[in-house]
Amino acid sequence: MDSRHHLGHVGERLAAEHLERLGFDVLDRNYRTRYGELDLVAFDGDTLVFCEVKTRRARRPGAPWDALNDRKRTRVRRLGASWLTERPGRPYARELRFDAIGVSFDATGHLISLDHLEGAF
Repeated sequence: MDSRHHLGHVGERLAAEHLERLGFDVLDRNYRTRYGELDLVAFDGDTLVFCEVKTRRARRPGAPWDALNDRKRTRVRRLGASWLTERPGRPYARELRFDAIGVSFDATGHLISLDHLEGAF
């Protein structure tokens, strides 16, 4: 596994742990469809969250969000709809939400920040 993929996996693990600290159960990780991959699906008993995780080595503030463009948001919405239709027995949720978590590391691999945008799109 190259260092970029390793960094992405670490970022997703940290994002999942963050959601768990907030009281969510992570229901799915790296859910794949023909449209792409949904990073995390989490549920807290009321809210079902589809979460896009962006992990970057920070070169400047806001770097993880650079890749969260309109096209990517549309794809994540499509992936969420696919997850809902393809998961029999999924929990009932009063609310659906699309979140984004940006994870930034410095050049030596130390965590700089983890930013969670609830209802990001």
